[in-house]
Amino acid sequence: MTEATLPTETVHDVRDRCLCLATNRAARILARRFDRLFAPLGLTNGQFSLMVALCGAWRPRLGELAEFLAMDTSTMTAAAKTLQRRGLILFEIDQEDARARRPQLTQEGRDLVAKAVPIWRQEHARLEADLASAADLRRSMGALQESGSSPPDGV
Repeated sequence: MTEATLPTETVHDVRDRCLCLATNRAARILARRFDRLFAPLGLTNGQFSLMVALCGAWRPRLGELAEFLAMDTSTMTAAAKTLQRRGLILFEIDQEDARARRPQLTQEGRDLVAKAVPIWRQEHARLEADLASAADLRRSMGALQESGSSPPDGV
């Protein structure tokens, strides 16, 4: 059996130029950074994002929330159930479709988000100071998101 190999130049080309790889690596680094900061609150960065999305006027179905956060439905369901067990969110039955559920924050969930936001603001300010072109990066990521899904009104 022979092993498939690529020329070293090709490996380096992908390593150095692949936007998908660079974005995934950066996302993992950022995720770990915020996970460490939110750990004293018992939150992950993903849970924080999910809960913040539920703080506005938007009342999404679980599937809509999954789409907004670019998560698959089964991952969203598992994440939401974890927060439900902690008493941070609850589910209400959708008035138009009894099969659908709409997650919403409990008061305890809102209180926890209120504690997490100042931590996020402080760290985000550090990130923006460290990144010379944070605004350009945000615009570029926004352009990529527009080709996928955009946030609904109220978020």
